[in-house]
Amino acid sequence: MAKKPSGGLGRGLSALMADVAPEKTESEERPRRGDQMIPVEKIVPNPDQPRRHFTQERLEDLARSIREKGVIQPLILRKGPKDDGTFEIVAGERRWRAAQMAQLHDVPALVRDYSDTEALEVAIIENIQRADLNAIEEAAGYRDLMDRFGHTQEKVSEALGKSRSHIANLLRLLNLPDEVQDLVIDGKLTAGHARTLVTAENPIALARQIVSKGLSVREAERLAKAPKAEKPAKTKVKPEKDADTRALEADLSAALGMKVSIDHKVGGQSGQLSVRYATLDDLDDLCAKLGG
Repeated sequence: MAKKPSGGLGRGLSALMADVAPEKTESEERPRRGDQMIPVEKIVPNPDQPRRHFTQERLEDLARSIREKGVIQPLILRKGPKDDGTFEIVAGERRWRAAQMAQLHDVPALVRDYSDTEALEVAIIENIQRADLNAIEEAAGYRDLMDRFGHTQEKVSEALGKSRSHIANLLRLLNLPDEVQDLVIDGKLTAGHARTLVTAENPIALARQIVSKGLSVREAERLAKAPKAEKPAKTKVKPEKDADTRALEADLSAALGMKVSIDHKVGGQSGQLSVRYATLDDLDDLCAKLGG
């Protein structure tokens, strides 16, 4: 039996939606079904949907358009995992949500037999090609493909038509603190801003500064690379010797004929006494005096 095709992954959204006819195989003797009208209550969202945030204002705009012209782009669905007559969204959750707001009873859809991997890939491709994902959601989708389905960066690059460097740069954003990622999700920081913070020592503080000052990506790069002001080195200042210590040093120096220094720890019982000699003869004299 001929091997079943993977569903056109890597050929773009048009191929995935069957706008491009795949090669005929033994498993495709029956024609693929076209659009179907599916009741909205029979449709459930995909828990693995890469897009997690839906702007209320954009949903309302889409709902107004749907009231006037209907759902022009069909949803892509697959049968629900519980086999209870429900359909799980592969692509088009925003249209489904807006259709409910527009009080539609059913929506046009294409029902496909996708595996978990294919469903996630289709969802990512559809959202990316529509520019609907923010950088963090896109990176999280790539990470899901790699962690859950064993894809390498090369495989993801090939399947989704993105350069490996693009994927690698986005994946690095997932190392940023949650607060910085939230700023990207909320649209307060761009992916370009976020990339400048990946290697920063204090990305949260820099991110807040970028947002508060409205800095461009170039300005953010300069801010992240700016050398930090070095604190002046602390020099140890020896405490001034008291009069008794100085007098004792003078008496010992006169008795030995050499310079004597006493370093006594303040408030302690211990210290250090040093004698400086100028010649070896002085050293011999010192040894003789100490020995006698």
